[in-house]
Amino acid sequence: MRFDLPNGGHVQALQNVTLDIKQGELMSVLGPSGCGKTTLLNIVAGFLAPTEGKIILNGHRVTGPDAERGMVFQQGALFEWMSVRDNVSFGPRMAGKNRGEWAGNVDHLLDVVGLQDFKEKMVYELSGGMQQRVALARCLANEPDVILMDEPLGALDALTREKMQGLVLKLWKETGKTIILITHSVEEALLLGERLLVMAPRPGRIHKEYRLPFADLGVNQDLREVKKHPEFNERREEILGMIWDMEEEIMGRTEETA
Repeated sequence: MRFDLPNGGHVQALQNVTLDIKQGELMSVLGPSGCGKTTLLNIVAGFLAPTEGKIILNGHRVTGPDAERGMVFQQGALFEWMSVRDNVSFGPRMAGKNRGEWAGNVDHLLDVVGLQDFKEKMVYELSGGMQQRVALARCLANEPDVILMDEPLGALDALTREKMQGLVLKLWKETGKTIILITHSVEEALLLGERLLVMAPRPGRIHKEYRLPFADLGVNQDLREVKKHPEFNERREEILGMIWDMEEEIMGRTEETA
């Protein structure tokens, strides 16, 4: 992905990024600021067209946004003037489905995310963590094949974030959905990625890939117990060092340019 600038220059946001993602895989993507994580996610979502290459899903080319790919943003992007239930059912209703087709699934999803008792509440009455639960349920109500998450838990306090991480793992196991999650948190990437990509910047590219056991462990264990796993600490320190070195290199380049 190359962005051309008005002054005639350009920014090579991504270069030579090639990967296959299996159905039902939970993949986290991590890297320093400016490494192209969100750009990659926006290309997969169909919000951006790559300047070279292509995205193939289920045998067909991605050319724009589609209900087969659901997006959960850092901020819920919810309709604040609507109730929780109306937000979650918005996609099916816009698709022309009648109430009998979507009501049962919407109620089930509200149960799963723990919002059944709040379904008639207006979104603005909810806390940030509850709003992100609504966003997750709304995404699932559209029955996408792939769920894309762009820093969905970044604005939450530590305790709420941990609870939401557990919910993401629960939904992944129960639904079997393919999930791609962008995060700046090394711990979150380790907890939620059975597959973890570390990206390097300028140009954005895949620097290293890990296959990890922690997402599976976290489905049935307290996440705080998972963090005590010896390999968890080892991988965390390794990746933190890797990203720190990248940040140092970026800062060095910036100082040279200045």
